[in-house]
Formats: sequence, C-alpha cells, structure tokens
Amino acid sequence: MAASFAIHHVLFLVWFLPAIFSLSFFFFKAESISNVSCYEKDKQALLTLKRGLTNHEHVLSSWSDHKDCCIWDGVLCDKKIGRVSELHLNNSRLVGEISGSLLQVEHLNYLNLSYNDFNCTPIPTFLGSMFSLTHLDLSSANFCGLIPHQLGNLSSLRSLSLGNNSNLYVDNLRWMSGLSAIQYLNLTSADLHREVDWLQIMSKFSSLSELHLKNCQLDSLNPTLGFVNFTSLQYLDLSFNLFSHEIPNWFSNLSTSVLWLSLFHNSLKGGIPPSIFNLEKLEFLDLGRNSLNGPIPSSLGNLPHMRSLFLDQNQLNGTIPKNLGLLSKLETLFVGKNSLTGTVDERHFRKLSNLKNLYVSETGLFFSVNSNWVPPFQLDYAYMSSIKIGPKFPSWLQSQRSLSYLEMSMSGISGKAPGWFWNWTSNITYINLSNNHIEYDVSDIFLSSTVKVLNIANNSFYGPISTFLCQKKMRKNKLEVLDASNNLLSGELSHCWKFWQSLIHLNLGNNNLVGRIPYSMGALVNLQSLRLQNNSIYGGIPSSLKKCSNLRLIDMGNNHLFIIPLWIGEMTNLLVLRLRLSEFKGYIPQQICQLSSLRVLDLANNSLSGSIPNCLKNISAMALPGSYDISFSYYVPFVYWNIYAYYVEDVQLNPKGKEMEYEENLKLVMLIDLSSNNLSGSIPTEISDLSELRFLNLSRNHLMGKIPEKIGSMKELESVDLSRNHLSGEIPPSMSNLTFLSLLDLSYNNLSGKIPLGTQLQSFDALSYIGNPQLCGDPLPKSCTIEEQSLNRSPIGSVKDDSKNSSFYIGMGVGFTTGFWVICGSLFFNRTWRHAYYRFADEIKDWIYVTAMRKLNLLEKLRVYLSCENSCNPRQLQLEADINKFFLYTRDADEAKAEEFNEMVCKASLTDQQKQVQEKIHAQIKSFSTCISEILLPYTKRIDEAQELPPQPIVAPCQSGLGFAVGKNGQPTDCPAKQGIQPVCNLKHENIWVETLETKLIKGYVKF
Repeated sequence: MAASFAIHHVLFLVWFLPAIFSLSFFFFKAESISNVSCYEKDKQALLTLKRGLTNHEHVLSSWSDHKDCCIWDGVLCDKKIGRVSELHLNNSRLVGEISGSLLQVEHLNYLNLSYNDFNCTPIPTFLGSMFSLTHLDLSSANFCGLIPHQLGNLSSLRSLSLGNNSNLYVDNLRWMSGLSAIQYLNLTSADLHREVDWLQIMSKFSSLSELHLKNCQLDSLNPTLGFVNFTSLQYLDLSFNLFSHEIPNWFSNLSTSVLWLSLFHNSLKGGIPPSIFNLEKLEFLDLGRNSLNGPIPSSLGNLPHMRSLFLDQNQLNGTIPKNLGLLSKLETLFVGKNSLTGTVDERHFRKLSNLKNLYVSETGLFFSVNSNWVPPFQLDYAYMSSIKIGPKFPSWLQSQRSLSYLEMSMSGISGKAPGWFWNWTSNITYINLSNNHIEYDVSDIFLSSTVKVLNIANNSFYGPISTFLCQKKMRKNKLEVLDASNNLLSGELSHCWKFWQSLIHLNLGNNNLVGRIPYSMGALVNLQSLRLQNNSIYGGIPSSLKKCSNLRLIDMGNNHLFIIPLWIGEMTNLLVLRLRLSEFKGYIPQQICQLSSLRVLDLANNSLSGSIPNCLKNISAMALPGSYDISFSYYVPFVYWNIYAYYVEDVQLNPKGKEMEYEENLKLVMLIDLSSNNLSGSIPTEISDLSELRFLNLSRNHLMGKIPEKIGSMKELESVDLSRNHLSGEIPPSMSNLTFLSLLDLSYNNLSGKIPLGTQLQSFDALSYIGNPQLCGDPLPKSCTIEEQSLNRSPIGSVKDDSKNSSFYIGMGVGFTTGFWVICGSLFFNRTWRHAYYRFADEIKDWIYVTAMRKLNLLEKLRVYLSCENSCNPRQLQLEADINKFFLYTRDADEAKAEEFNEMVCKASLTDQQKQVQEKIHAQIKSFSTCISEILLPYTKRIDEAQELPPQPIVAPCQSGLGFAVGKNGQPTDCPAKQGIQPVCNLKHENIWVETLETKLIKGYVKF
C-alpha cells in the first residue's frame, strides 16, 4: 500500500511540476504584455491629431502626454507590440480637420470617425496611403466633395462606410477595383449618377456581402443585363433612387444567400417578377412606394423565411393569394394603398402566428371573418382604415391584448360599439374610429392611462360631454389628442379641465354644446389647437386662455360670442385665428397686429365696426418671406418602419368665395378675411406690405377711399375680393402685376376710369367689375372716352412711387410752418403791427367789395339799355340808376324789385305813363326814406364819443335827391328827428365829423 502511495506521489509530482512551469510562463508572459507601453511615435502622432480638433464631448480630455496612449479613450493597442491599432472616435462631436500625422500610426487597421462634424471638408487623400486599414468609417461626418480615388489603394480594406455625407460624389468608380477584400460597402447619399457601369463594377467584388446604395441618384438597373455575379451578397439596399423601368430578371439570379432586399421609393414599373420569390432565404423584401401593377404573384408562398413584406403604395390589383397564410415566420405585412380587391378571410392568416404589424388601409379589400373567429396572431399595429370591415363591430379585436395602435376609420362600421372595447387592452395608445356610424354614450367611455390619441370624429356618439370629462377613473389620463367633432354631444363644457393637462389638440366642433367657455380651460397649458366651432357657446372668451401660450390654432367660428379680447395679442405662437360667424361686435383690436406668426385671420360674417387696423404690416409671417416648414399635425412617436401615426388638423376656410377644407396644405395658406362686417374708413395702405398674403377678402363692408396704389407689390395674391363697398377712384395700374390672381371681385363700388390693361385683369369676366357705373374698358361692354382714357396714363403695371414727392411735401410743410409763425408771431406779440394789419385788411376788403358792386351796376345798366324795346332817354336812365342805388344802399334790397322797376321804366312812355310810374315809385320811396336817414347818419360809436350838442330847430325840410328824379309831383319828405340826435342836414361840419355815404361804403359800416 505504501508502494502504491509512492507511485501516486511520483505521478502527482510528474503532473504538478510541468503545470507549475506552464502557469509561471503564462503569467510572466501576460505580465510582460500588460507592461508594454504605447509607442512614442504613435502617441505624438495622436497628440498632433488632437490639436487639429475641437472636442465638445471631452472625449479627448484623456489624451495627455503624461499618460500611456493605450489607455486613452477611444484608443486600442496591439498588446503584443504596443502599437495603436484601433481608433474609435465615432459620435464624439469632433469638429475640425484630420491631421496627416495619422500616417505615422503605421499599424492602425480600424478608424471610425463617424457622426462628427468636419465642416464639409474633403476626405483626406492621405487615407489612401494607410495600407494597414481594414475598416474605415467616415459616415455622417459632414465630408464634402469628390471621393478620393486614392482609397482604391487600400487592398486590405474589408469595410468602407462613407454614407450620409450628403455632398459627396464620384466622377467614376473604376478606382474601386483595387478593393479586392471589400465585404461591406456603404455609399448612401453619395452622388453616383456619373458612373453608368456601377452595377458591373460592384458585381466584381466576390467577397461583397453588404451593399448600401440608398439615395445615390442612380437611374438604371441595366434591365438588359442577364447575369450579375453577386456570389456572396446578403444585403442589398437600392431604395430612394431614380429607377423608372421594370424590375430586371437578374434579381432572380442573385445568390440564394440574399436575406435583405429593398427597392423602396423608386419609380419602378410593370409587374412583380414571380422569380423574385425564388430567393428562398429572403427574410426582408421592400418594393413599396413604386408604380408596380398587376397581381401579387402566387409564388409568394415560396418564401418560408420571410419576416417582413412591403408591397404598399403601388398600383397592384387583383386579390391577395391565399398561400400568404403559409408564411409562418411573417411578422410584418404591408399591402395598403393599392387597388387590391376581393375578400380577406381566415385562410389568409391560418399560419401567421407571428404577425405583429398589419397594414391593409386604403384598398378595396373586404375583411370577412366569422364573428367567433380567434386570430392566431397578436397584433401590435393594425392599420385598417378605408377598407370594408363592417357593418358590425369586429369582435375578433377583443382577443388582441397586445394592440397598441388601431387605425379603423372609414371602415363602414355602424351600430353600437361593444362595452368591452374601452377596457379590453391596457397597451393601446392610438385609437382612430373616425368617419364611421358608431353609436355610443360618451358617459360610458373609459380610457386607460396609456391612451394618447382618441379620434371618434364624424360618428354618432352622444351624451353630455361633462360626464365624460369628469369621470374619477380617468383623472390620471395622458390623452394628448381628443377629437370628438361632428357628433351629437350635448351639455355645457365642464370645469374638470385640470385633469386633462396633457391635451395638445382638442376638437369638440360641430356638436350641440351650450353655455360659456369655462375659466378652467386655462389649465390646458400644453394645448396647441383649440376648436369649438359650430356649437351654441355664448359669452366671452375667458382671459385664462392666456395661460395656453402654446396655442397655434383657435377656431371658435359659428357660435354666439361678443367681443374679441385685447389679450389676444399675447398669443404670439398663434398661426390660425378663425372667429367667423360668431356675432362679434366692437372694433378689431390693434393688439391683433402683435401676432407676428399669424397666417390665417378669419373674422368674417360678424358685426365688427370701426376701421381696419393700419398695423397689419407687423404680422411678419404675412409680410416677410419665410419657411413653410411648419406642421399642423401631431405625430405619434415612432410606430414602425416607414409608416407613422399622426393626427392632422383640418380647417374650413373660404379663400375664394367657397368653403374648402385644408389639412396638410394648411401651412401654405396666407389669408385675411374680414368680409361681411360693418367696417368703415379706408383700406390701410400698409396692407400692401403683406407681400406673402395669398387671399384677401374685405367685401361687404362700408370701406371708402381708394384701392392702395401699391397693391401690385403683393405678388403672391391669388384671390382679391373688395366688392360691395364704397371704394372710389381708379383701379391701380399695379394690379396687372398680380400674375397669380385667379379670383378678382371689385363689383358694386364707385370705381371710375379705365380698367388697366394687362393679361391678368382682362382675363376676368365683366361680373368682376359690375356695379361701377364710371368704370370702362375691357372686359366691360362700356368703351372709354378720350377723357377717361387720359385718366390712366401710367404705363401698364407701373406703380407710382409717392416717395419721389415726399421731399417736396416735407419742404412745403416746413416752409408753411415757418412762414406762418414768422408773420402770425409778429402780429401776436406787437400790438401796433396787429392793429395796422387789421385796418389794412379791412380797407382792402371794402375796396374790393365796392369796386365789384360798381362794376356790376354798370353791367346791369348796359343790359337794361340793350333790352329796352323803346329807346330810353337820359331822364329814364337817370331814374333807373337812382332806383338801383336805392336797392344797393338798402339793407333789405331785393333784386327782383329792382328788376321790376327797371322794366316798368323802360316800357313807360313819357307822355301817357309817366304819371302812373311816378306814383308807384313814389309809394316805394316813402318806405326807404327811413333807411336813407340811417345811412346818412354818422356811426353810432362816433356820435357817442362826440360832445352832445343842444337841439336846434329844424330850419327847412330835408329833401331826398330822388325827388328831383321823379319830377315836380314828388313831395319832399321831412327827415324824422330822433331824440338826442339832430338830423344830418342841420348839423354843421364844425360841430361833428359827418361820414358821407361813400365813406361808409369804403369803411364797411353799411350793412347790406
């Protein structure tokens, strides 16, 4: 037994000693390797590279001269020799240039600089001299220019990735023949269209397994080529190119090892070649978004490994082959947006137990399954809109417990929705049942906390909205989109909005809602779109909505509101403001001009008064050229591949006199509609600064004045309606510059002159100008006279630049102001000058008046003289002159009476009628005697200032000079004496200054 023990002991020593020796050698060698330090030449080369780069992520902060470069971030060394072999600097936010010092890192075989920013510099040519490289990745690094031919010298290169540098291009690809070891090639987004033989060159790489040529502007797959030698190819991406022919037959000759093939988003024509389904190992096939037609080949069932099949967005017709149900590994099936017809039943899905994504929307398919059918699959995404599913609600959905996205709009479903639908799954995030005929009481709807989008628009949902919004079990909801428009909802808006603060889009339009807008809606701080149109809401818009500062769209049209709030100007993110037909009164607030981002302003069909704000030019979105890269859509976070779930706003507008619905194209609309109000004043000239405006409607108001002269500078205008106002003046010639104008209505105004000549204005019919009586020219039947034509002398399309006269008007204003104050200021501060000036002005006025009256009397005498039938003798002329003087100097003078006396004098003969005439004249003289006395009396003020004289007896009766004119039968008339004042005929010149009749006339004392 001892011997046996000794033998075992010896055997143990024989095993143990070699083992100890081996382990000692291993640890010694490992220790020696771990202690190998970075080669100094490599370190200095990398430090030089660092100096040429800016590092925002501080990845290069560990690159220090005091540390071993083999422990730097992104650096790997070959531990056998201590040389740098790999640089992993991808996604490091590097900026700058790549230094040629990399050439000194002689053993570098892996270089990854992807996802950085090299400022659109060219790819360094020296990289083609780094012969040890086996992997080179410069993708998404903002390189530009020609791909250097020197890269073809890298015969050891197995992977080359230059993709997603959008400004790279090649002049040819012959240099690639040197890449004999290439296995992975990615030239995505490089411009390869200059190389016609790209396919033949690529097919020579026998070791190539992955080829990415997405978006390379290639336009030919060489359909005539019979064979392509891709012996090792497994992955081929030719999507987003310009192929516009049939799918070549050589695809069927590809290596049977091909797993992934994409021809997505080209313009391929013809049918799908059945032979393409002979690639039995194919797992991924994308032929979507082309122009392929014909049926889906029945050989589809020959792809047992197929996982993803995309045939959507083509022109395929016929039915779906039933052997589709044999693809047991199929996970994604997209055949939507085609012209497919026929029935889809249980047999199409019998072995599709792995199906998770189904897209059959917008086809003519009829989904016909038994009501008790239980599908073998569990869907995650179901796109089933615009196909025939109803009329009954699909009961098979109840088994889909993993469903997170359900699109079932316009599916012909009618009747009452089942109660289980609202709580059958806890994963659902998107529900779209819009445009059906589904009936359900919203009070019984329950939404799980995962639901983000609920679209039940255009159905027959009913019940009080407040009950739905105030359910306790939904207070933790995360809903972001709620569209319940065009239903039968009733009642008042609730005060429970604080439980719905995640809402981004809210549309309750076209229902039977009543009451006021609650103040609590201000709690919706994330709201971007608020639509309450076509209800019976009344009252004001609460100021709490100011808190919803993210609002971009407000639509409250067709309600019973009354005042546009002044705080509306604080909603600076607003893009669309639609308040038409809502009974608004008062003025358009000036604050509306603070909405600099506004694109749609629709205040039509209200009772607004006052003038149009002249600050509209401050709406810079309408005045300045800008980007139309805005969206009125809500995108659900990534759904699957190239299909996205989104909710699009649709707004009803009247851009050209008829109601139109705008959805995705709403971002192209620039509109101002103030029609059918009580607006007055003129159209602000500043409106011409809105150069981006497309639709302008100011019709059916009370606007006056002229059409702005510079309206022709609004080059983008497509529609102008100024009809049924009180506009006057000419049509500005600049309107002929509106080349995009497709609707013009200037009817029923007071426009005049000739319609300016121009192709655009003459292309409209006469109804566009009717109701302007003074308007003439084509296309009106009324031709213009010479005078009317002279009103339009401006050249066609020219715009008069008022700025040329601005200096004249400014100078005139300054000169007038200066002159006015020089003269008036002197008169104001100097009393003597002021009194002298007034006396001078009075004398000039009186002199002009008396001179004019004398001239008129002379003309009247001449007229009477010429009109007399019998010659008038001098005595008659003297009588006529005296009569005229009587009426001239009398306050109550009447021209008709004077004319009557003149006519009598001319007709009366001296012998037979003289006595009769004298008697009639003498009767009138008595009535004027008192006035004559007043005329001859001195000015009252002068009498008051003079010393009062004692009364003196009348010596002789006074006689009027007219007594001698009428002859001896005229009896003298005594001057009536007034108390305290002596008759003028008895006053002595030395006692008082007597003003004669002529003096009174000149001084202006006589009142006529």
